[in-house]
Amino acid sequence: MKEKLFTRNFSLLILGQISSLIGNYSLKFALSMYILEQTGSASVFAGITAVSLLPTILLSPFGRILADRADRRKIMVALDTLSGLCILSSGLILSSGLIRSSGSALAVIGTLLILLSVLGAFESPTVQACVPQILSGDNVLRGNAAVSQVQAAASLIAPFSGSIFYTAFGIRTVLFASAACFFLTALLECFIRLKHTGACRMQGFLSVIKTDFAASIRFLFRQQTAVLKLLLLAALISMFLTGVLVIGFPYLVRTVLGLSAEHYGAAESAMGIAAIAGSIAVGAAAGRLRTVHMPGLMIAAGVFLLPAGLSFLTPASPFAQYLVLLLSFCCCQFICCMFSVYALSLIQQSTPEHLTGKTMSCVYTVSLCAQPFGQMIYGALFDMFSDSVSLSCCPAAC
Repeated sequence: MKEKLFTRNFSLLILGQISSLIGNYSLKFALSMYILEQTGSASVFAGITAVSLLPTILLSPFGRILADRADRRKIMVALDTLSGLCILSSGLILSSGLIRSSGSALAVIGTLLILLSVLGAFESPTVQACVPQILSGDNVLRGNAAVSQVQAAASLIAPFSGSIFYTAFGIRTVLFASAACFFLTALLECFIRLKHTGACRMQGFLSVIKTDFAASIRFLFRQQTAVLKLLLLAALISMFLTGVLVIGFPYLVRTVLGLSAEHYGAAESAMGIAAIAGSIAVGAAAGRLRTVHMPGLMIAAGVFLLPAGLSFLTPASPFAQYLVLLLSFCCCQFICCMFSVYALSLIQQSTPEHLTGKTMSCVYTVSLCAQPFGQMIYGALFDMFSDSVSLSCCPAAC
């Protein structure tokens, strides 16, 4: 008999993710627009984004260890509550009248991004470790696909609504609304019931870290080298594609093409639709996808990126270039979503439950380490070749 996917625990987890992701994506959209409008520089934008990732990179291994040894429900509730408080405090500071310069406002935004990065280092691994604990068998892949669909749906709704709220009411309103979303998520997570499967807590903290890291490294390098190869491939892809998607996309739409925040919001929403389609496709293909298909997915992603760069070599109007850019990035998003969901499911299913958090720590950390390099590289490239942006887009496709 086929096991039920949407159990009580999984349904509560999904509802919580819907709320937090809408708040998170709306916030990221508004902050991206705010930073670009205040600075107009891809390098500064990339620098702030990359620096905000450093706490996640440094702390995510500890987040994975905590996810294996502590009560995952309590961790999620505490972290979402703290995230809401940080965002609420930033909104109150910006509304207080104490901030009188753009530099001070950017300092507040930068501090908020760093704090959220610290909390995210513990939040993301805990949520990922919950999926294989709640579900089993093929439902792990279907559950990850459902989580991916929720993420994609949030990325569809949030940028469009965020662009309207940001344009009409400014950054403060988006901050307050995002804080409310995180508080709602914490409330929903209070009703999740998970069995605590943490190991012995009597060891010293440093001893625990040493033991857990040794276990995950041994697992990757000796027992599951296929997972290690998949990890390195994902990190390489992350370095190139993240730079283009996270830094290049908003910079091209807002600064190079000179289009409005609404155009960028609509483009992000379209990419959300592509991500939903990708997660639906990988969920429908559960049981038929094989690891031999993964190189083909990455080749397809590169091919779809080429028109984005080549369009800037033509005398087309900004809106026509925007449409080509949008179609190209949506196709790339579709392929990358399929790859990421399938890769995550492979790693989770290949890892014993007591090692899930620790192994995902290595996966998550290596992948994250690649992102700041990609963002800084492409931030510099887009500034250096602002008159020939095709020179910045095409390398990612290759």
